[in-house]
Amino acid sequence: MSIAAELRARITPPNALVALRTQRKLDLKTKPRRSLGRLEDLACQYAAISGSESPELPRKAIVVMGADHGVAARGVSAYPQEVTAQMLLNFAAGGAAINVLARHADARVIVLDMGVLEPLTVDGIESARLGPGTADFTQAPALTEQQLTAALTTGSQLARRLRAEGVTVVGLGEMGIGNTTSASALTAALTGSAVEEVTGLGTGIDEAARARKVALIREALALHQPSANDPLRTLACLGGFEIAGLAGLVLGAAAERMAVVLDGFIASVAALCAVRIAPEAQGYLVPSHRSVEAGHRIVLRELGAVPMFDFEMRLGEGSGAALAMGVLDAAVKVLLEMATFEAAGVTDSGR
Repeated sequence: MSIAAELRARITPPNALVALRTQRKLDLKTKPRRSLGRLEDLACQYAAISGSESPELPRKAIVVMGADHGVAARGVSAYPQEVTAQMLLNFAAGGAAINVLARHADARVIVLDMGVLEPLTVDGIESARLGPGTADFTQAPALTEQQLTAALTTGSQLARRLRAEGVTVVGLGEMGIGNTTSASALTAALTGSAVEEVTGLGTGIDEAARARKVALIREALALHQPSANDPLRTLACLGGFEIAGLAGLVLGAAAERMAVVLDGFIASVAALCAVRIAPEAQGYLVPSHRSVEAGHRIVLRELGAVPMFDFEMRLGEGSGAALAMGVLDAAVKVLLEMATFEAAGVTDSGR
């Protein structure tokens, strides 16, 4: 059995009966029915994932996977390729935005080198290298079949490890110069959207570079002829080591009944790949923000995910996931700590 088939077989939907019971508990709290809106939905979803209408408070980790992309050599980014490794070192040292935001959210940060150009051997970076970056997808599949299997396995095994360590919520983070090009190509292939519609400015390129990016994606789509009905092949042809690794993390987390907090465009594309591989993983996804990146709205729509907020962010790293974790904590605390009408001696209108 392939790793994808094995994970698909292990994933069952969150417990809908628990969600219903949780909403009934929330209806007894000292507030008008449904007056906390989507915060109540979030509490119900987390309870359904955990399998209890009185779940423990979330224990959180943010996984940041980094890798280089062969297509970056074609001038699709405003930053040189060595920035991927430099930023992974910054994550390990605790100096990046994700470190600040994760500390604020009381979340661990786990950094993986999935395949930057040069190996990184420092404390704080786990090595799961699949090679010195992917192939240029305009010339060949970005990942070999073996690399795809290894990436999915790495992500799913990490989910199992984190669950064994008591983690109940995992956030998705990524770093890779050129990875918005890969994410845009995957979005076009998996949703049938026009390349121009899903391709944005990434790290801040100009319109000339965006036009080059669009042309390269079209070249890759013409070469590989990917199919939305074959997400594994599509991911291998157009993806990245970190995108495939995060897809494996989503699948593994769903199999372990962990909530998965999305970040921006690239992380959401990884989740879309996972859901196309195993549709029942969708119930474990918790959207965070809506990125300014062009394709993110389309990916969120495909996932049926309504973002919590729109702060005009486009950083990645798991930054949006870290912010959303505070909202998730609040939702669960309302469920666990808010008084009922009966306990508080407050008259219930029944509405």
